[in-house]
Amino acid sequence: MQGPLSSLKVLDFSTLLPGPFASLLLADMGAQVLRIESPTRLDLLRELPPFDQGVSASHAYLNRNKRSLALDLKQPQAVEVIKRLVADHDIVLEQFRPGVMDRLGIGYEALKAINPRLIYVAITGYGQTGPYRERAGHDINYLALAGVASHTGRKDSGPSPSGVQVADVAGGSLHGVVGLLAAVVARQQTGQGQYVDVSMTDCAFSLNALAGAGYLAAGVEPQPEGQMLNGGSYYDYYRSRDGRWFSVGSLEPVFMQALCTALERPELATKGLSAEAADQAFIKQALQMEFERRSFDELQGLFSTINACVEPVLSLSQAVSHPQLQARGVVTQVPRPDGSLQAQMACPLKFSQGLPAPRFIGAAAGAHSEQVLLEAGFDQQQIDAMRNAGVIPPASHH
Repeated sequence: MQGPLSSLKVLDFSTLLPGPFASLLLADMGAQVLRIESPTRLDLLRELPPFDQGVSASHAYLNRNKRSLALDLKQPQAVEVIKRLVADHDIVLEQFRPGVMDRLGIGYEALKAINPRLIYVAITGYGQTGPYRERAGHDINYLALAGVASHTGRKDSGPSPSGVQVADVAGGSLHGVVGLLAAVVARQQTGQGQYVDVSMTDCAFSLNALAGAGYLAAGVEPQPEGQMLNGGSYYDYYRSRDGRWFSVGSLEPVFMQALCTALERPELATKGLSAEAADQAFIKQALQMEFERRSFDELQGLFSTINACVEPVLSLSQAVSHPQLQARGVVTQVPRPDGSLQAQMACPLKFSQGLPAPRFIGAAAGAHSEQVLLEAGFDQQQIDAMRNAGVIPPASHH
């Protein structure tokens, strides 16, 4: 089985999270992804704990199904290797600050001259233009500048760091894949590739889907715990008697009625649709009291068989064993180099024709260098000369 993107060949220069998560989706859907790595400067993701058999679990997951070619891009011979490879590839994905690839001699204009069909995707913190284009940043900074953090969190304690990297993944990775695939569709019509500029801050800003629309059209500035979906209504989390948490999303009247009936407080349902802050505060206080009267197991018993949009907050270990997630096959087993298997998160996309089984966990830096160079038409003598010159790492490196 090949997968829906088996016709695409991707050169991936990215490290850390946004680019690698994007190219993981591509690889899982069948694209041939070749990582271009430095032989001397280790990807920090390789150093990120926890480790499984000496390998970072995050690296092993984010870089599964991708081959690795280690090249010293500061050497002219390495640039020539890239130029030969790009003639036979569809996509370049990179995550450097603006201008870095140009200075190396492998920016979009240089590569487009070799392959006009090339689609070049650059994922950066702030984009290729604007006064912040060269500024350093991380997920928390992008969410702060995009206005997302300002209405996320509690009034008394302020913004709260998210358990997942929203700007990196929802902003950079997912928008990067959308833009890339849109450019592939356009190329089918025109025969021409193009440059796709993905700013994680821009994309995080667009995630203000409801609050942003309300501010721009009606001038309503969102505040922490000030809107229906950010803690300003009874749509919130509630603690059980034994310290566990439940999510309550019972917004529609039928779900609110089911919630209040289950908690033996049917009179609360009449206030459910009230937009008055005092009414919402009253309902929240009453719900919290009812949840704190009951244990986690009691609450599970009340809500597991009714549709009230109430679900427990699960740890990752509990989520993995939840019957719904198990039925959806969200965990897969991926071969390690020794043939044993590592549990990893599966590709979440389901296709009626299926997806290819995962082939291997993230590879050692340069693990496929010789194989890739031979396929690209270099002979053994040329490869040995590159190795001696430090263009590619010693054979013992992999």
